[in-house]
Amino acid sequence: MIARVFWWVVKLVLWFVIISVGLVILFRFVPVTYTATMLMDEHSVTRDWEPLSRIDRNMVSAVIAAEDGKFCEHDGFDREAIEDALEERARGERQRGASTISQQTAKNVFLWQGGGWFRKGLEAYFTVLIENLWDKRRIMEVYLNVAETGLGTYGVESGAQRYFGHSAARLSADEASRIAAILPSPKTREAKNPGGFTARYGNTIEARIGVVRRDGLDSCVYE
Repeated sequence: MIARVFWWVVKLVLWFVIISVGLVILFRFVPVTYTATMLMDEHSVTRDWEPLSRIDRNMVSAVIAAEDGKFCEHDGFDREAIEDALEERARGERQRGASTISQQTAKNVFLWQGGGWFRKGLEAYFTVLIENLWDKRRIMEVYLNVAETGLGTYGVESGAQRYFGHSAARLSADEASRIAAILPSPKTREAKNPGGFTARYGNTIEARIGVVRRDGLDSCVYE
């Protein structure tokens, strides 16, 4: 009986690995048109896939400035940020975000929203896969197309159309920064006429875009 259960577990794990690796390889070339988050969204979903060549570089620089300054350096995990978050938790302080763009992409494409160690473990697994089977440009392309940018709105193209009435191909630094500023909480923040914290955060991101360009922090996307 124990041996039979063991082999069933082994088979399940093997099938999971085969299917997950197959999906990651498939999405290396095929647009991700729907995700679990979109399927579970209670609002009518708007999404428009655009290749990275038709997304303004300001948008790439803005999300790196806001979300993941070490995107071109790390292997999917910002260990320094993780250590800082763990130290803050140990001190009972408010925890800063430690997820990289790669981790967020893995979660958004292959998993569901929410916490829990099981989901975090799967997120780490898929992060390793996409870091090894995709290049950084593809990770950024997928991220910018599946990230939630408003109520029922997914991808920066849909976000640009929603907030500014034009394509993501010609986002100004200010517009890109405002979209990047709402990404941590797209259901409660507004990019068109932001106020308070969102406006200040957008201004900070816009100022950091210059640093991203100067230091080549987006260079892996445009090699």
